[in-house]
Amino acid sequence: MLVLNLSEENLVFDKKTCSMYQHFLHRTDYENFFLKEGDKQLIRESSTHQPNPERYVHTFKDLSNFSGAINVTYRYLAGMPLQRKRFLTIGLSSVKRKKGNYLLETIKSIFEQSSYEELKEISVVVHLADFNSSWREVMVQDITQKFAHHIIAGRLMVIHAPEEYYPILNGLKRNYNDPEDRVRFRSKQNVDYAFLINFCANISDYYVMLEDDVRCSKNFLTAIKKVITSLEGTYWVTLEFSKLGYIGKLYHSHDLPRLAHFLLMFYQEMPCDWLLSHFRGLLAQKNVIRFKPSLFQHMGYYSSYKGTENKLKDDDFEEELFDIPDNPPASLYTNMSVFENYDASKAYSSVDEYFWGKSPSTGDVFVIIFENPIIIKKIKVNTGTEDRQNDILHHGALDVGGNIIPFKQNRQCSTYIRLGEFKNGNFEISDVNQKIPFDVHCMRIHVTKTQKEWLIIRSISIWTS
Repeated sequence: MLVLNLSEENLVFDKKTCSMYQHFLHRTDYENFFLKEGDKQLIRESSTHQPNPERYVHTFKDLSNFSGAINVTYRYLAGMPLQRKRFLTIGLSSVKRKKGNYLLETIKSIFEQSSYEELKEISVVVHLADFNSSWREVMVQDITQKFAHHIIAGRLMVIHAPEEYYPILNGLKRNYNDPEDRVRFRSKQNVDYAFLINFCANISDYYVMLEDDVRCSKNFLTAIKKVITSLEGTYWVTLEFSKLGYIGKLYHSHDLPRLAHFLLMFYQEMPCDWLLSHFRGLLAQKNVIRFKPSLFQHMGYYSSYKGTENKLKDDDFEEELFDIPDNPPASLYTNMSVFENYDASKAYSSVDEYFWGKSPSTGDVFVIIFENPIIIKKIKVNTGTEDRQNDILHHGALDVGGNIIPFKQNRQCSTYIRLGEFKNGNFEISDVNQKIPFDVHCMRIHVTKTQKEWLIIRSISIWTS
C-alpha cells in the first residue's frame, strides 16, 4: 500500500521501486485523488497499457528516499559546476524543432535584461535534451561562441542526460485520447524537465523554470526577490511569474529532488504543467500564487511539437518594470466581513489576488502591522476590479501610525496621522517620509461612510527608503 503523508517534510512510501510505481499508477485511488469526473471517464476509455516494472529499475531506483537525487550521469557540454552557491538558477530544456529555434534568443534575453549586480546572483542551466548528437554539437558551438564570457564567468552551463537513462517512451498510455506521438512528446518532456530539475537541486537557493522560447522583463531577478521578501513567513511551494505553460514557475531548491521524482513517476500520465499543479497541491499549497505583471513572455511562433503554430501570449507581461513595490513583511487584519477565502493578506502582495469584504460600515478598518518599523517613500492602494467596478471604497481615508502596543490577540499603534482621502476608490501619495515625524509601524485603511456595495481591495503597494 502507498502512503502519502502530507504533514511530514517528505512524501513517504512503504513499497519499493518499480513494484510500488506500477501499483500506484494503476489503482483506482489514483483517479479519485487527482482527477475530476470528466478526466476519470477519459482514462477509463483510454488504453490500459501495463508498464513492465523491469524497464524502470535504473530510472526509479531509490524512490523510497524521495528527497534524494536521481542517479543520472550527465554530460557537460559547456561550462562546469559552480563553485559558489547563487540566489537563483534558471533552467531551460530544449530539443530540435522542425521550424524555428529560439534558444539563443532566450539565453540572450536572460543576460541582457539583468544588471551587472544581478548577474552575480544567477546561474543558467541549459539541458539540450534531444537525442540527435549532431544537433547538440551545432547548438553547443553556437552557445559557446555567443556566450563565451558567461560560460567563463561560471553562470552558464550546458548539459545532456543520455538516452539510456530515459524510461520507455513508446506504447505509453493514451490518456485524454491524445495521439501516440503527442503522448511520446509530452512524456519525454516530463523526463527532460525531471533530469534538468534534478541537476539543479543544489546550485542555488531558488529555481525558476523557463521554456526555450521566452523573453524576460528588465531586472526580473530584482522583481522576484521583492516578491519572495514580501511573502516572508508565508508558506508557498510554487510562485508563478507567467500564466503560460511551464514558464516562470519558481521553487525552493530544497523541493527540487521531490519535484524531479514526481515528474518521473507520472511522466506518461499528463502534460508537465498539469503535473505541477498536482505537485503544488500535494505539498499543501491550495491556491495559485501568481505575480502580476508577468516577468516572462512566450515569443516562439512555432511549437516544439511538430512545428505547429503557437500564438499564445501573456497579456499581463511588461518588459520594463520601473516601479516595483517593496511591501515589507507584515501581518494584516480587518473587522470587515470577509467573503469566502478572499482574506486580508491577498491585498498585500503583487500576486493576482485580492481582498473582498461585504458591505463595509463607518469605522471599519483594514490594518497592516509591519514586522519592523519602516521609512515609507510612497503608498498606492487600488480598489475594485474591471468586472466589479463598483466594489470600490467610496468613502475612506488612509492613516499611518507609530508606537506599537499589545491589544488583545493583535498588536496595534497608539497614534495615527491621516495622510489623505480615497478618490474614486484609489489612494496614492509620495514623499511620505517628508510628511511624518516617525518611522511607520502600522498603516490603516479607514471606512468613513457606510456603503451598500461590497469592497474589493485589489492591491496595496508600499515603497520604502
